[in-house]
Parts: sequence; C-alpha cells; structure tokens
Amino acid sequence: MPDTTHAFVAVRHDWTKSEISALFELPFMELVYKAASVHRQVFDPSEIQLSQLLSIKTGGCAENCGYCSQSAHHDTGLKASKLMAVDAVLDAAKAAKAGGAQRFCMGAAWRDLKDRDVPALAEMIAEVKALGLETCATLGMITPQQASALKAAGLDYYNHNLDTSPEYYDQVVTTRTYQERLDTLSAVREVGMKTCCGGILGMGETREDRVSFLQQLANLPAHPDSLPINNLVPVANTPLGDRARRKGEISPIDFVRTVAVARIVCPKSMVRLSAGRNEMDEALQALCFLAGANSIFVGSQLLTTPNPEPGTDAHLLQSLGLKPMASTL
Repeated sequence: MPDTTHAFVAVRHDWTKSEISALFELPFMELVYKAASVHRQVFDPSEIQLSQLLSIKTGGCAENCGYCSQSAHHDTGLKASKLMAVDAVLDAAKAAKAGGAQRFCMGAAWRDLKDRDVPALAEMIAEVKALGLETCATLGMITPQQASALKAAGLDYYNHNLDTSPEYYDQVVTTRTYQERLDTLSAVREVGMKTCCGGILGMGETREDRVSFLQQLANLPAHPDSLPINNLVPVANTPLGDRARRKGEISPIDFVRTVAVARIVCPKSMVRLSAGRNEMDEALQALCFLAGANSIFVGSQLLTTPNPEPGTDAHLLQSLGLKPMASTL
C-alpha cells in the first residue's frame, strides 16, 4: 500500500528547466531515494501494471519518424497492412487477458485518424472493453470530435508521445510539428479522456534535451496519466537505426536518472518502462522500478519490435516480489 505517513505529494505544472536540471545533477543514490519516496506516497511499490500492445494496422505511415520501422520513408522490409478485423483483435485481446494483461493497447500506423475508420475502431474498442480490460489506442493525430466518439465507445487512454524535447525534435521527425502533438493531447483532454504520453531515450539527445522533454510533460495542463519511457530499439535502414551514425546511446545510469526525474515531476503518473526492455538485464529493470517505474508491456512483441518473452517477465516479477496492479480506472 502507499505510505501515507509522508507529506502530501504536490502536483506542479510550473517546473523550470533549472529545477529539473538540478534533479538530474543529484548524486545517483540520493535521486533514486527521492524518486522512490515520492513513488511510495502515491503507489504501492510492490505493484506493477501489465499492459499488452497490438499493431492493428501496420506499416505505410506517412510520417518520417527516424526511429520507426513503419514509416513509408524507410525501406525496412515491412509491408503495409489494412486495419485488422474486429474478431482478430478480439482474439488477441482475449489471449492478452489470459496471459495476465490488465490493459490492452491498440496501435495503427497512421499520421492522423480518418473519420471513415472511426466506426470500426469504436466497435473494436467496445468489444475489448467488454472483456474487462482497460483500453488504450494510438492512432496518430485526432480531433476532439473523433476523441469523443472513441471515448463513448469505451476508450480509456489515448497515446500520443512527444518523443523528445522541442529543441531536438526536428532531428527525429519533420513531417509533424511539436505543436500538432500538443494539439492532439489537448483534443484528448478536452473530452475527458486519459492521456498516455512520453518519449524515447537514446536517440542522440543530450541531458539538456531530457530536461526540456520532461519539463514539457510536467507543465502540461494535466500530467500524462500514463508516461512511457522508451529506450531506442535500433531498426535497420532507419535514420536512427544505424548505431554508428548516432551521437551515442544513453548510459544505463542516465536512463534510470530519467525515470527517477519523471517520477518526481509527474508524481501521480503511471511511469511505464516501455520499448527496449529486451536489451535490459534484470538489475537495470529493478533499478528502474526502484526509481518509480510501475508499468510494463508484456507479450513477446510490441508493435513491430521484440519484447521479453512471458516466461522471462514472470521470472523478473517473481524474483523482485512484484505483483500485478489492481485496475487504475
């Protein structure tokens, strides 16, 4: 259970870059202790939320995100597919629930959602919701009207990541502006839907970029209800996939630092340790959980990249004494 003996955790939306930078500069042990203390005031540190992700429409995306295997701009060998049938998605959701998932996330490789696809998605969301799963979708940019229709169908969370800092953004993608990402989040909040918003580390960004990125998240009108922190999974034939061309990976210690600062500046968010766990050993993941991460994706695949096998995650959770979290709705 959360430790209610501590003082109430203040939720702020006025973080300065100097304040966030000062957190990053703390001695590592002190920073992790501070983040763990904040975490324990809001969440049970022995609980982890388990989510599963399914690509319901793969490839052919018009965006040129430098990390993405699904961009039509990159020759990754991934063939574009049509939107999956509702029955096929429902079968995958049933299997996810049987495997222990509590939230089911559906992702489509679109730049923006078209009105013609809303009815099929609404049916899909309603059927998944009826299974007793929390629902999340990432479908590109959406309007308030589209968000309202999806919410009415039972969509609990909408994912739309900022990816990185405003200053580094054009080194990652140029086909969508930072403001367009912020506008989509605004459309989601406008209808009262929960937001899922985070970013990717290890794309060649600096610590100053991580400071700026977390400031953006912390100073949104409402903190992301779910805050995914991804470690770049390099995909061949993408601009960020060739390790030799990158400015350098993020070190494990700096990765944990970023998780810890995210927990401190967004104390009530579910901080999800997302893509890249396949390359992390148990000790690194344990440090991330200690620093405030309390959600992971389960299942052997994310959208198109690998994820730890179910048996591997079962061993991880058992060895750390972690258990699935009760519903967050």
